[in-house]
Amino acid sequence: MVSSRGPESAPVAPDPAHLAALLRAGDIDAAIEAGLMSVDPDAPHAAFDPAARALIRSTRERLLAAWEARDRHRARADRLARRAAERAARRAAPSASGVPAGAPAGTSLPPAAAAALARAKARAGGA
Repeated sequence: MVSSRGPESAPVAPDPAHLAALLRAGDIDAAIEAGLMSVDPDAPHAAFDPAARALIRSTRERLLAAWEARDRHRARADRLARRAAERAARRAAPSASGVPAGAPAGTSLPPAAAAALARAKARAGGA
């Protein structure tokens, strides 16, 4: 049985002349939607004049570089947020002595050190 919609349409290749016209008009968003990133500027094509080829190639390269930089920035921000969360979790978790790991030095002593200090004070006071 034949479909009423007709034959399935294959994806239409972007028109390089149309892409170049959009880029010359400064409408990069429309050029992206029209298939800028799927066209190969190095492929032989009758509609590719040298200026259009160069414009499409340079625009694609700038977009790819910008998108890669954005991805690196997002990955770095994710890493920094994860590290900050790990530091905050370490600071909030109590240590084995019951003193928070991030507590300032000298505010309390571990039990063994407190006992040694008490013995030393007792000897100093008893002498």
